[in-house]
Amino acid sequence: MSRILRWFFTLCVAYPVVLIWLGVAVANRKNLPLKGPAIVVANHNSHLDILTLFTLFPLSTLTQVHPVAAADYFLRNRLMAWFALKVIGIIPVVRGGGQDDPLKGCIEALEKSKIIILFPEGTRGEPEQFSEFKSGLWHLSQHLPDVPIIPVYMHGLGRAMGKGQRIPIPFFIDVHVDQPMYYQDDKIAFKHDLRERFIMLQQHTTRRVL
Repeated sequence: MSRILRWFFTLCVAYPVVLIWLGVAVANRKNLPLKGPAIVVANHNSHLDILTLFTLFPLSTLTQVHPVAAADYFLRNRLMAWFALKVIGIIPVVRGGGQDDPLKGCIEALEKSKIIILFPEGTRGEPEQFSEFKSGLWHLSQHLPDVPIIPVYMHGLGRAMGKGQRIPIPFFIDVHVDQPMYYQDDKIAFKHDLRERFIMLQQHTTRRVL
């Protein structure tokens, strides 16, 4: 049932909103993983981020893709929890502690050869700006150092539907999929290299848009 609901949601909601209402150009789609285990990391400016990422995957792969999302937001009531778990297929994570191992669900998903989507900034930031990258990705990668990490930069979603907006504005989206990177022992160096990847993707995408 979850598979059918995910396909229905993607075909009837994600595709019309992202591909028709907004429009998307994707660079280096070939770098996107079609099977797991893999971690897709993306910048986070909008509620449309997950919908946009869903449209990048073939429908045959989509049921193996699971976004990591905040339990306090997406599980705050029964209807939202059902939608988030059964349709979107999130892996809920408790923010700010209160969980023995907040990465347990992510580790289990990767061990089952799933593809997970993670936003290293943790929460939505200002349009086209990067917030501080958290350490969760480094800790997750520490458990599974051989799993590839694929940075995906999305330009325009913060303007199309940023914080406080309820209706998406038709603003064309550019997506750039980078080559995989892997775990580094040095946490500071890892976070720095990841941020530099995103800055380079942002600069490349901006030049391409202009």
